This record gives sequence, C-alpha cells and structure tokens, in this order.
Amino acid sequence: MGMKMDRRGFIGAAGAAAATAAIGGPARAAAPLKVGFVYTGPIGDGGYTFQHNLGRLALDKALGTAVKTSFVENVAEGPDAERVIRQLAQAGNELIFTTSFGFMDQTIKVAKAFPKVHFEHATGYKRAPNVATYNARFYQGRQVQGQIAAMLSKSGKAGYIASFPIPEVVMGINAFTVAARKVNPKFVTKVIWVNTWYDPAKEADAAKALMDQGCDVMCQHTDSVAPLQAAQTRGIVGFGQSSDMSKAAPKACLTSTVDSWGPYYIRRAKEQIAGAWKSADTWGGMAAGMVTLGAYGPGMTADAKAAADKIVAEIKAHKLPAMVGPIKDRTGVVKIAAGAKAEDKDLLGMNWYVEGVEG
Repeated sequence: MGMKMDRRGFIGAAGAAAATAAIGGPARAAAPLKVGFVYTGPIGDGGYTFQHNLGRLALDKALGTAVKTSFVENVAEGPDAERVIRQLAQAGNELIFTTSFGFMDQTIKVAKAFPKVHFEHATGYKRAPNVATYNARFYQGRQVQGQIAAMLSKSGKAGYIASFPIPEVVMGINAFTVAARKVNPKFVTKVIWVNTWYDPAKEADAAKALMDQGCDVMCQHTDSVAPLQAAQTRGIVGFGQSSDMSKAAPKACLTSTVDSWGPYYIRRAKEQIAGAWKSADTWGGMAAGMVTLGAYGPGMTADAKAAADKIVAEIKAHKLPAMVGPIKDRTGVVKIAAGAKAEDKDLLGMNWYVEGVEG
C-alpha cells in the first residue's frame, strides 16, 4: 500500500521522542481568551469536523464569557492552511487548534512566527515549545464494531470504506478484522479506498459497490452519513464514524464510534487562562473518555449489546489490547509473535493488512 499522508495522520515514533517544553508565565488578564479552530471539512459533515465543532461549542458553554471562539471551515491543506492559521494568530487568538493532519507543517511554520501564541495540532507528531499534539484512539471503537459485525453478519463479509492508506486508517481496519475473526475465523473485510475524507457521492458509490459484493455490514473511515443512508436503502446495517450518526440512518445504524473533543478543549483552554499551558502529546481513548459509543440502533440484538458493553469495559480497564499475537499479515507472514501485543509504536507505523482483509 502507498503511504499517502493526508489530514488525520498519526503520531509517529519520531514524534513520540520529540521534546516537550513548558510555556510558563503568569495567568492572563481578565479579557476573554480568544480561541481559533481550523477545520478541513464543513461543520455540517455529520462526522469528524462536526464533532470537533461540538467540542468548540462545549468549550463556549463551559467557560462562557471567559472565552471567545471562532472557526474557519473547509480549509484546504497546503498554502491556504498557512494563510488561515496566520490570520487567526494575527487576529489575536492566543490558542489555536488545527484539526487536520495535513495542517502539520503549516502549523509549525506559523508557530515559529508567533512564539507567544499556543497551537494544538490534531493527529500530528511535530511539536515545538508552543505547539502541542493530540489525537484519539479511534481503533478502540473498531474493536467493538468488529465483534458486533461478526455476530450480526449473515454473509461473513463486511464492507469498509477507507479514506487514505495511512496508519490511523490501516490500524482501524486491522483492529476491526481481528475482533471480527475472534467470533468468526473466516470473516472477511472488503476495503474500498476513496481517497477523500468527505465526498458523500463517492462514499455512497463505494457502499453500493461493497453491498453488491455481498457485504451485509458497512463500516467507514470517512466523514459523511451517505454510506449509512445507502445501507438503509437496501436494508443493510452499519456503523457511524466520528459522531453519532443514528439520526441520519436510524434503521441502519448499529452504533457509532464517537470522538469526544470537548473535555480536552475545555482543559487546555483553562490551562491557557491559568498560565499553565505546556506543549505535550495526548493520545486518549475510551479510558480517557475521548472515544465513546453512540446510541444502539434497533439492529443490535441483546447479545450484541451485551458483547459491546463488555468490550468497552475491558478496553477502559486496559484489559483488551487491539491485537495480541500470533497475528499474520495477509501473505501469511507473522507480524506479531504469539503472546506479544501490538504496542503504540506498532500501531502508529502500521502499513500492512491482517489476514481476512481484501482490498
């Protein structure tokens, strides 16, 4: 697989070793803290950007007049991102969240020009004294989805609409498939890469193609509700991505992997106001409340609900790693030895498929 880096990427091993530095100083004056957000998609995408914006709104509600937030949506990666980030800094924002992996280099560049402004980059791995990184362990939601899929699928085939072949997406496909094959060792995950994060028409076409191949459960790592709606039209079930998509396809949606950014945004803004902000790396999952499950839909059986609740509890208690060996790639080569578990560095550099993945 090619390793195209786009938007939500991964916190690389090199980044994990980067130094973190405290930004000291006195607490701010009483004027509202201006906080800016840069979004790669529209706030109405129903998925990733929608959920980040819910986090911004949660920040507004929690801190009230102590903060003044703003955002720019549909920002293309590259030179345009640098322009937008720079404008937010020039406008007096003291804390700026750039929520796309493809904004990484632009964030670092602007940060150098504004050393007194603090920047937070989602899913990246480059840090600086005034640049922090943060991400969520999305793959933990895939562990739950995989087991549910295998329990409910009649064909033993799931369709998986994938965005870009970067480790974040690949580790999700693998975590989903490993969990599914614990229930049904012959379970197959069929993948179609759409090379976009948000394109409802393209996502819907991919869903239809996968259903035509016999897939009766749909999974996605793209941001629109179109795949679930396509599934509902055919009487097929599936999972929401990034936010609770049950309202968009109430009959089809089994549950959703939900990214919860609000608590992180609130904490970091409070630290900024108190003069206690520090550059750091955060990769939180279910235990930290950064990944949760959305509402259970009518397609969830009592057994499936019980299984999902049990898996969530085990993940929160750190008793259920994403992958424990022996695990082979789809060519038969052992990638994780018997008894060994995939460590963070293994997940963050993952560029191979486990057995059972087709695509």
